[in-house]
Amino acid sequence: MMDTPNATDFTESRYIREGDPKTDTLVFPLHPAWWSRPYEYEWARQFARQEDVVLDAACGISHPFKFWLAEHCREVHACDWDERILSREAIRLDIASDFGEQAARDLPELSLDRLHLAQANLAQLPYAPEMFDSVFCISVLEHLDTGTMLRAFREFARVLKPDGRLIATFDVPEMRPDLLETIMAVTGLTIEGKLSVKEPEDAIWSDMYGPAIRCFRAVIRKE
Repeated sequence: MMDTPNATDFTESRYIREGDPKTDTLVFPLHPAWWSRPYEYEWARQFARQEDVVLDAACGISHPFKFWLAEHCREVHACDWDERILSREAIRLDIASDFGEQAARDLPELSLDRLHLAQANLAQLPYAPEMFDSVFCISVLEHLDTGTMLRAFREFARVLKPDGRLIATFDVPEMRPDLLETIMAVTGLTIEGKLSVKEPEDAIWSDMYGPAIRCFRAVIRKE
């Protein structure tokens, strides 16, 4: 008999499952090809608090999570390696390309005004130590080679405040969940709460881009 996910236990690190909450709209309607983002965004935003200083790490250009954070947190930073992140015109053009011209027009200028934007590599973040209450890293880690990924985790540990959280999602098998505890041991971070690395039958998946991939979520805390 298949167990049912506890949708209210947001701190459990595990595969995202079909019964988990999801949203089809975050700032604007999500791209239909973004098969996992409705789940990832709905889960990740549970950790955004009004009084926090936060970072959306490798935020993407059109991706709406940083705009949502700008409306819900005290101070929001967002960085990406793509130089377009520094251009408001380029951001709106990319939104128009991915979500339609109406979405680009509807994005309030205030959402951009409240963002502190930077071009940056995750392995060398341009932020002061212990600056952030939370760092969000959504569907990024699977794109990093092992060395870069370890440096990125060390950078996350450096810029997080004591007891700060890293809220991360990544694709499997491009990154393996069973490596998380090893990564934590060498980067000064720890898994918060329960870690479940066994893949359930109802894990969300997609073969849109080739072999089937699943999506994993992790709540990581600075020791």
